[in-house]
Amino acid sequence: MELLIATLASALAGFVDSIVGGGGLILLPALFAVYPSAPPATLFGINKSASVWGTSFAAWQYSRRVSMRWRSVLPAAALAMAGSFAGAWWVTIVSAEFLRRLLPVVLCAVLLYTLARKDMGRHHQPRFEGRREIWATCAVGVSVGFYDGFFGPGTGSFFVFLLVRWLGYDFLNASVAAKVLNLSSNAAALALFAWTGHVWWHLALPLAIANVLGSLLGTRMALKHGTGFVRWVFLVVVSVLICKTGYNAFMS
Repeated sequence: MELLIATLASALAGFVDSIVGGGGLILLPALFAVYPSAPPATLFGINKSASVWGTSFAAWQYSRRVSMRWRSVLPAAALAMAGSFAGAWWVTIVSAEFLRRLLPVVLCAVLLYTLARKDMGRHHQPRFEGRREIWATCAVGVSVGFYDGFFGPGTGSFFVFLLVRWLGYDFLNASVAAKVLNLSSNAAALALFAWTGHVWWHLALPLAIANVLGSLLGTRMALKHGTGFVRWVFLVVVSVLICKTGYNAFMS
């Protein structure tokens, strides 16, 4: 029964994550619920080992249908990985408690701003070209990658928001680029968890398969319904993130 619940949660997480990020909101609580005696680091490792495959397949599916700006995305992905390693190291020497309490406030600002700017992210109008676009995308990659390694919740949503707000992408194109950036930061975290033995591979395999299936379904829906659908899912995920992180910061 535990494996069935975790597998279904992984499929749903892959579906949500493939559209706008936030799959960890679903899979991680499910893992903590069904495996309460497991070390937290192991559950984080299992989550990453499943989501990295779903994100990989989503990025591949998107790249076949949506024009990817590889010239800027690839160096940004490399910096997202480096930032994630740096964040993971930094959290070993600095407490993340202040960020835990600040995060719900930041997410509220993101939600309200997106709701107020109804046209934001509806049209794909990149603001930068050439080296300026590379530098801007790299800045997003390294900063959010660092956050992912240091703390983590809402990483995919932050990638999407910054690509929309700062670089002028629409929500669909931002989601596509975010998949590649998030894949890099996830791979860095997974490498660390695997190196320290915090992955149950017998559980990671079925969860990875379920995550990929959910990811393929989510990608199809995003491509079919376009940027308006992705924006709607973004708002829902950010709202849930606010509730979840706010409860963790002030009620637990």
